[in-house]
Amino acid sequence: MMKKYKWSVAGLSAILSVGLLAGCGAEGDGPAEVEAPAEEPTEEVNEDATSGEGGTLIMATSADYPPYESVDLESGEIVGFDIDIANHIASELGYELDIQDVDFNGLIPAMEAGRADFVLAGMTPTEERMENVDFSDIYYEAQNLIVSKEDQGLSAVEDLEGLTVGVQLGSIQEGEAEDLAEEIGFNVEKRDRIPELIQELLAGRLDAILMEDTVAAGYMESQSGLAQFEVPSEELAGSAIAFPKGSELVEPFNDKLNEMIDSGLMDELIIKWFDAEE
Repeated sequence: MMKKYKWSVAGLSAILSVGLLAGCGAEGDGPAEVEAPAEEPTEEVNEDATSGEGGTLIMATSADYPPYESVDLESGEIVGFDIDIANHIASELGYELDIQDVDFNGLIPAMEAGRADFVLAGMTPTEERMENVDFSDIYYEAQNLIVSKEDQGLSAVEDLEGLTVGVQLGSIQEGEAEDLAEEIGFNVEKRDRIPELIQELLAGRLDAILMEDTVAAGYMESQSGLAQFEVPSEELAGSAIAFPKGSELVEPFNDKLNEMIDSGLMDELIIKWFDAEE
């Protein structure tokens, strides 16, 4: 199993030049319906999915979660940290890749229905999710934050008492917010996509948002008047790739993930998309 650790720029080996796509993240036009490719008219997973011989893997993601995945405004393509990982692994294993955009809470149902071979969307392998799907090794770890307007003066979770906190539906933050709400006493509002939450925060319909630090960073940089603080947690919100139960893709994907770490390529992608620091 892959060793879990926080990534650091300091001490990294020389960065490889891989010519991967870069782009600015933005909200897409809405959730796209996942459909089986033309050569696969049924809802069964692609028969070539484990052959690596000219087959196409269908990846489901939620393209509203920069820098993990988002829609580039200029090209209209889905880009991000997860996309670069998926493209690299698919190429190494001999597959074409078909990326489908789905609301986050619909990702696992889409895969369970046979309309995707795997999900790569900054997803945390919780015990509840592991009852229904298999996961790869953890490939990145992050911290949850509370994001609010500066003029609210929020600096600790206790300050949320009596307020309204937004979270993304189906995310790991949803469960954490509900647990904190019971302990502290605040209302939880759920939305399908992160940009919806940001818009409602700015409009004053939400008092705060519970979200991942790497995702919050982009909004903190582009939107003035926002403040943040870390939510204390004993466990980091690690991300992994999800597969249907019993998928033969888990082992080869883990092999490639670990090769990316050992070669330094994963470090390069982390610097590219997160500019990670200790």
